[in-house]
Amino acid sequence: MIGVLSVIKWEAAVKIEEIPAMSRVSILMPVYNTRPEFLREAIDSLLAQTFTDFEFLILNDASTDPQVEEVVKSYTDPRIVYAVNERNLGISGARNRLLDMAQGEYLAVMDHDDISLPERLEKEVAFLDAHPEVGVVGSLALNSATGKVDSRPEKDVEIKKMLMVDCMLRHPSCMLRRSVLEKHRIRYEALYSPAEDYALFARLVPVTQFAILQEELLQYRSWDGNTTAKQSHRMASAAEGVRLFLRRDNPEIWAMAQYHIKKKDSIKIFGITVLRAEHTFQYDEWKLFGMLPLLKIKHRPTGLRNLF
Repeated sequence: MIGVLSVIKWEAAVKIEEIPAMSRVSILMPVYNTRPEFLREAIDSLLAQTFTDFEFLILNDASTDPQVEEVVKSYTDPRIVYAVNERNLGISGARNRLLDMAQGEYLAVMDHDDISLPERLEKEVAFLDAHPEVGVVGSLALNSATGKVDSRPEKDVEIKKMLMVDCMLRHPSCMLRRSVLEKHRIRYEALYSPAEDYALFARLVPVTQFAILQEELLQYRSWDGNTTAKQSHRMASAAEGVRLFLRRDNPEIWAMAQYHIKKKDSIKIFGITVLRAEHTFQYDEWKLFGMLPLLKIKHRPTGLRNLF
């Protein structure tokens, strides 16, 4: 019966023979005051996966909206393990409790308002099986706000270089190798919430490889009520902290990344661009009216330049 298994497992009051065989994948989905129609679409998308050997862990982080529990308890799929926090732990605390609950070899991250396409789990499991050196695999995603599919690098080094600038992985598209997290004692950090996913990836940069499948396996819902929209200022501040330790701990990758970074400034008069400057690791260039070359100064690569 849904709801009973989760409580028993968490309190460790179940006999060994009552624990089901370990699934290959643990789906981790924290929920908090989610709109019922979005939550139902998210759950349906995972129950419709072509890959079926998974446990589906849904953690209610003390939602004040009773509809959240009503939606989850309307499902009878035995793969669902439902647990409720007595008090709100916040997103990092909730994600860490899900890590503690997980039994699977691979961890499929999921947000409570996104949609996983039917072959997402199948293709990510197959990739990790074939590439034991990879600890994180993600995919491209369709952004509901723009109607466009993200453009993301595919290979490990390119992903890590882009991580030096911003979080280039769609967290709810990702599957993680649980053994890598446990070996290096890497967890979500509340200090960096709501950019806790970026911080997790940053901690993983020196210890494992990354990959992004070049196909759309997730539909990312962008709306006024999701975390990115509601906490944009906090997220930007936390991301700055992540970039600081990420660049400090990985100076070689940061040095390589700066060759691909451009910072642009412009001076406008009456709304017309009079002067535009472009700064890179290799040069500073000024253009009159943003088009006519005025001055270009090349730099000798003698060390790291702080462009940001």
